[in-house]
Amino acid sequence: MTDPASAPILPAATILVLRDDPGFEVLMVQRHHQIEFASGALVFPGGKTHEGDHDPAWADACLGWDEVEPEQRALRIAAVREVFEEAGLLLGATRPLDPSACELSVRQAVDRGELPFLKVVRDLGEKVDLTALTVFARWITPPLTPKRYDTWFYVARAPADQLALCDGRETVDAVWIAPAEAVRMALAGERKVVFPTRMNLQLLAEAKGAEDAIGRAKARRLVTVRPQVEERPGGRVLTLPTDAGYGEVAEPLSKVMG
Repeated sequence: MTDPASAPILPAATILVLRDDPGFEVLMVQRHHQIEFASGALVFPGGKTHEGDHDPAWADACLGWDEVEPEQRALRIAAVREVFEEAGLLLGATRPLDPSACELSVRQAVDRGELPFLKVVRDLGEKVDLTALTVFARWITPPLTPKRYDTWFYVARAPADQLALCDGRETVDAVWIAPAEAVRMALAGERKVVFPTRMNLQLLAEAKGAEDAIGRAKARRLVTVRPQVEERPGGRVLTLPTDAGYGEVAEPLSKVMG
């Protein structure tokens, strides 16, 4: 069995896609029940970076290439690719897209690695604006599970001209939901929401709308979240850095791992 403490920490990216009409909402997708991690849970679109996300040829297919730190480029491309695969949205596009631009067959081919995402963007005559994404948070999985990730969370406005649709493989539903309502449903046990997602929903719910959420993210000092396990009188709990913006958090470990 793999020792979680020695497991490689893989780079990953996830994205909080926001809109204000009909109200302040974030896009969430429900993971397929047969997926190994967080099966059936409501999550933000996201996943590991792929080799193609690091292709230097992206320099000619992106806006803001020189405005973004080199280590951020592949992460942001991965975030844009993941929301394309899982929800059919092309974030950061410079013009309205035809509804057929994000056909399911194309998204599935990208997901399977049969079609480079870079080629899709080029064939559309598009460029992805990397500056359309704003860093929201960064979490590193503690050594509790065999798979560990260094996940960057981003926020971005939803394209007004595109419709979010699940891919039917990794995700079985795509829903727009008010952040506070998603938190309520998670706490009430009405929907499965994993701990990091719930914490970031709570942080997002402090904003009044998309612009406010993006503004808060830009103003907030980024503190990398490395959850720690502590022994308390009531049992083991998972704690977060008090200066990361989530307040005092001591989540029962049994609840996190359940």
